[in-house]
Amino acid sequence: MSNLAKRILILAVAFLADLSVAQVAPLPLLSSNNAVASVKTGKHEGFYSFMGIGAKKTWDSITNRAFVLDLRTWKWSELHPVPGPAGRIGASAISARGQILLLGGYTVDGRSGETTVTDVSVYEPERHRWYRGTDLPVAVHDAVVGLYRDRYLYVIGGGAQKDAVSNVQVYDIAKDKWQQATPLPGTAVFGHAGGIVDDAIVFVDGAHRNPAGTPAYVASDECWMGKIDHKDITKIQWTPLPEHPGTARFRIGAGASEKEHKIYFSGGSDSVYDYNGIGYDGHPAEPSPVTFAFDVHSGQWETVNEDTPDATMDLRGLLVAHEGLVLLGGMEKGQQVSAAVKVVHRK
Repeated sequence: MSNLAKRILILAVAFLADLSVAQVAPLPLLSSNNAVASVKTGKHEGFYSFMGIGAKKTWDSITNRAFVLDLRTWKWSELHPVPGPAGRIGASAISARGQILLLGGYTVDGRSGETTVTDVSVYEPERHRWYRGTDLPVAVHDAVVGLYRDRYLYVIGGGAQKDAVSNVQVYDIAKDKWQQATPLPGTAVFGHAGGIVDDAIVFVDGAHRNPAGTPAYVASDECWMGKIDHKDITKIQWTPLPEHPGTARFRIGAGASEKEHKIYFSGGSDSVYDYNGIGYDGHPAEPSPVTFAFDVHSGQWETVNEDTPDATMDLRGLLVAHEGLVLLGGMEKGQQVSAAVKVVHRK
């Protein structure tokens, strides 16, 4: 093949990739702080979005609606609402054994009262139904979740009703049993980001209560890796990691790739903020354009994109797909709630 032909082929492939992304329909409603997951079971493969906060960014725009993007048709459809009397933000979702586990988060009432919940709801895509799982022992929101051996769900840290917790809660899906694992070694945080690849838990940053009092919460710059003991899944050996690329510290979107042995991170903000996008220091939060990754095999950070288009914050995760790193909703510049489905291409 001539050099000219190769260049034409490369341009054609790039064009088709961009075209396929451009044709993906946005979420049916503007949504931020929504829990996300991807599932492939039987003939079905889809991207899922659960709950979140709408364009008004007020307590009454928090929803319990749920949607799936069918990857055969690239069309969205609405699911039965998430069980419970009210919508939530700060919840976590993860797929395991052909199901989706949706857990934790918090509700907000008309007086801005926030209630963290222990709820675990399980969605079965094949049967299009919800059922109630076994509650979290410790109610948390804005936690990091990860799956080990397609059996053990780890819930790492997170915010409780009064403060962040150091708990690492482990759910044995096969035995329907919760256990407590080796707790976090550093500052207890919420709004951190990370996941599990192979036998390694990796998480970064987050927020914690300010010892000085004002503002109420400040960002952490701690990054940690925990190795899960092969013989005892409740034992974790924690070691500190160097700081990651970029300046974002709060509500970065993260997703794990078992195939690549990497955990990807995108967006987030260097400001710790409330659910309306306004920082606890009174200044509006803005999203970071940096997308980066941690390679578990090499133990190194990698910068994927220093200037990711249409940067986004207020994410509860990202989906690692063949097409790239998929972001569903979130907040864009100016704290604008988004319905966009964005794909960040890996280098």
